[in-house]
Amino acid sequence: MEKIQAHFIGTSIASNSQDAFSLYRKSHFGEPVGEKIQYSLPEALFLTEKRKMEVSNKKEWLSFKELMKKAYSNDKRIDIKYPVFKNLREKGYVVKTALKFGADFRVYERGFQPGEKHAKWIVFVDHESGRFTWHEFSAKNRVAHSTKKALLLAIVDEEGDVSYYEVRWEKP
Repeated sequence: MEKIQAHFIGTSIASNSQDAFSLYRKSHFGEPVGEKIQYSLPEALFLTEKRKMEVSNKKEWLSFKELMKKAYSNDKRIDIKYPVFKNLREKGYVVKTALKFGADFRVYERGFQPGEKHAKWIVFVDHESGRFTWHEFSAKNRVAHSTKKALLLAIVDEEGDVSYYEVRWEKP
């Protein structure tokens, strides 16, 4: 497979190459939108870092570092979201955005894919220095419970390492 040629258009990254469609069918990177595959910022960063994609901004190809800088201008939390995305993908999970749930990601169990089974986890990402109130914690739990997913808190430390905390409702 050759490197996927993708293009930054506004705030989205997309490709209409056959390799993009092939990778989508095989590994569920991106989402088909019309005659293109559209990528989330973490997906494009991951594929660029793994040398499976090249992203252009108008007429110049962006290095991983340049793409990260451009991604940061669109999402100020990409520096903590990307390490979580990368870590989960490297562990073999399919990771998709969860914007419609008000969360960062939804994660599918290994061996399952979107459309085949619902995501197992809804992920909220934070930095180790971040804080949230009990009210915010409860709201995150309600989102996970109402979507029938387990809550996964992903905490990123100063070195970029990720710790996960799974939270579930229990009936006494």
